[in-house]
Amino acid sequence: MGKGRAIRFFDYVNRPYAQVKDLLEVDASEVFRAATHAAESRAGAVAAALRVKVAGLEVAKDVAVRIQEIEEIEGDAGAPPVTRIRLEWEAVTAPRLFPFMRADLSIYPLTPTETQLDLEGTYEPPLLAIGQAMNAAIGHRIAEASVHQFVRDIGRHLRSALAE
Repeated sequence: MGKGRAIRFFDYVNRPYAQVKDLLEVDASEVFRAATHAAESRAGAVAAALRVKVAGLEVAKDVAVRIQEIEEIEGDAGAPPVTRIRLEWEAVTAPRLFPFMRADLSIYPLTPTETQLDLEGTYEPPLLAIGQAMNAAIGHRIAEASVHQFVRDIGRHLRSALAE
């Protein structure tokens, strides 16, 4: 995953793996955009508005989510198949003032009717030593909350889209 602070969150979708995988393979950027209610998407990237509340403070920032690769890994020896979406995100404006994220969103079946969404990655705090100090104070909580919200938003959107 690279250097930086590790971060991991998961959610699930009460739909079969094949349905979730197919929807994400068709246009993961659109799923991310719709899930985060962003207004703009671009080729290979999606602008997403990440909003979180930490210690009573709401923090919101538009980020560009770039999909690097979508890989399907066939299960063997009884292991389930996994679809892995490699992605990165950074702030749309003043990107070096905000954390940079690299992550894998893995999708795999839990049961025949439930699919796990598992985002694991690292983020790099901004501004070198100053950023490290800010990260230690509150930045890591903001990064963790925004990733948690991002995964929950994707899960919520997939549950809704696949219920129709």
